[in-house]
Amino acid sequence: MKQTLLLLLALLLAATAHAQLGIKAGINAAVLDGENLGSTSTKYKTYYHAGIFYEADLIGPISIQPELLYSLQGSSFKDAVGNYDAKLHYLNLPVLAKVTVGPVFVEAGPQFGFLLRKDASGDVSVSSSGNGPYSSYKRGDLSLAAGAGLKLGNLLVGGRFTAGVNDINDVRNLSGSNDPRLRNRVIQGYLALQFGDK
Repeated sequence: MKQTLLLLLALLLAATAHAQLGIKAGINAAVLDGENLGSTSTKYKTYYHAGIFYEADLIGPISIQPELLYSLQGSSFKDAVGNYDAKLHYLNLPVLAKVTVGPVFVEAGPQFGFLLRKDASGDVSVSSSGNGPYSSYKRGDLSLAAGAGLKLGNLLVGGRFTAGVNDINDVRNLSGSNDPRLRNRVIQGYLALQFGDK
């Protein structure tokens, strides 16, 4: 037991010794898409994200990279009644496995999001309960993320796609069977700066 604990501690220290902190920022092309939207159409809106990340080497070219990002997401909705824009302010935590070969890297993993705030503008059809069909959202969001990029010295240039797994619509009608199901879809482009040498 003691040998196992010592081995785990040594691996943790080795990973920390080869870890790098960094900052990143970029643009989001975001949409809320899903099922049972009826005559409502959605389209991508351009927003942004920014945050920090921590890359720790594991084995060979493989590393793990958790991030903490402020991300502005949402969508534009259009139906027969009018237009409605939703801006959703998220605190996202992607935890990505990363493989780097030369200057090229690929990354993938889950992303956990927490809705901090929502902003709405435009006209929205109102139900008998006083809530529009796209006006209330769940706090939690689970997504899958995948991306790729280039590492040029301490500068990283990359792109990523995140696809929401769970329904974030928090408005329910009486039957619940035909409720709109909304999922986040975000295409990201970013620049990042890592501190220190690797």
